[in-house]
Amino acid sequence: MDGTFKDNDISHIVEADRAHVWHHLSQHKPYETTDPRIFVEGKGMRIWDQKGKEHIDAVAGGVWTVNVGYGRESIADVVREQLVKLNFFGGSAGSIPGAIFSEMLISKMPGMSRVYYCSSGSEANEKAFKMVRQIAVKRFGGKKHKILYRDRDYHGSTIACMGAGGQYERNAHYGPFPDGFVSVPHCLEYRKHEQAGAPDENYGVWAANEIEKVILREGPETIGALCLEPVTAGGGVITPPDGYWERIREICDQYEILLHIDEVVCGVGRTGTWFGYQHFGIKPDMVSMAKGVASGYAAISCLVTTETVFDMFKDDASDPLNYFRDISTFGGCTAGPAAAIENMKIIERENLLENTIAMGDYMLDQLNALSDKHAVIGQARGKGLFLGAELVEDRASKTPMSEKMVGAVVADCMQQGVIIGATNRSVPGKNNTLCFSPALIATKDDIDQIIGAVDGALGRVFG
Repeated sequence: MDGTFKDNDISHIVEADRAHVWHHLSQHKPYETTDPRIFVEGKGMRIWDQKGKEHIDAVAGGVWTVNVGYGRESIADVVREQLVKLNFFGGSAGSIPGAIFSEMLISKMPGMSRVYYCSSGSEANEKAFKMVRQIAVKRFGGKKHKILYRDRDYHGSTIACMGAGGQYERNAHYGPFPDGFVSVPHCLEYRKHEQAGAPDENYGVWAANEIEKVILREGPETIGALCLEPVTAGGGVITPPDGYWERIREICDQYEILLHIDEVVCGVGRTGTWFGYQHFGIKPDMVSMAKGVASGYAAISCLVTTETVFDMFKDDASDPLNYFRDISTFGGCTAGPAAAIENMKIIERENLLENTIAMGDYMLDQLNALSDKHAVIGQARGKGLFLGAELVEDRASKTPMSEKMVGAVVADCMQQGVIIGATNRSVPGKNNTLCFSPALIATKDDIDQIIGAVDGALGRVFG
């Protein structure tokens, strides 16, 4: 067996998987009596398992990644060509695809100028945290080191990233976490009734001002950065309310706090703009990205900063500690930027940003139409092709639907050959949102099939 899928009987593959592969986010006890699912081929938005069953993938690889769809030969071709030419050299030196992609990327991000390559979203966020800490030592005697994060946001799976994560059920059993990470309240207007003092009007400004209260409580002189997702992902697909981001930028400017926007999910087209923050007309100081950068065709992530941030690490060349003394081994892989270049060209060539906006609007309309039929949908929300439907037991009280029942909807859709997602084991008692992130190539027919599956599942699960 050389890893090539050649024969119809792949029972040996299933047994090898069952015996040796430790799947992500999975309880493995059921695999003692049932087969693990193995996907063997994908094309466009379709993917086939080991039994030959076709699925439409409404979550872009399970974790919001395959933005341009499966089976892109042009990406595979450029990656192979680059690997034969030069596969790797550590990031202390440059590469041709690294230079070319950095220029392409910066052209989509006015106000930003520097790209630090690494290999995962967690790693990109870790780099940002380390920069903040080093700046604190260099400029503020170590005092301005705290990093604020928002309840329900997720920034990665390392211990430090979990320390900066607002999904407390996901964090369970993994502490203690490092000091210096401080939570701020979420901005989910649908659940403002759970927040003391939340107003009926101008909620977005109020929610941002709640962050300012935390800054004043902790002491502005201790806060180095505020790390936020532009649209909260696994915490419930939370779109920011009007006025929120503009006020956030004002607060960061007032207290000399770096604004770090985590675009690991939203970046490179997911919301219909190159980056989610661009919907709101604000300028970040640091932007991390990963999943959609190469649509899963190669491992790559980036931390992008302004020139102002970059200059803080070269202002005194005589100091041997005065540069960012960090490395990412696989940030030196050339396959990543090579794939990212072609990925970006595909998005431009096929007008996928425009398609994302059009199909996102259509899908949100269809989800709202479903809510007219199924009272368990409390709210549909999202940006572009990044959408959620929060399920509730009762619309008046907004009591969250149980995770078990939400999971039953997901399982029913899977039985129909439609893969959707859901918040799970993230926010205690609030794992009740169905999640959708079909590839940016989605058509109305694709979306109709997804919506039809959800419609049927809601009817069977809830009657």
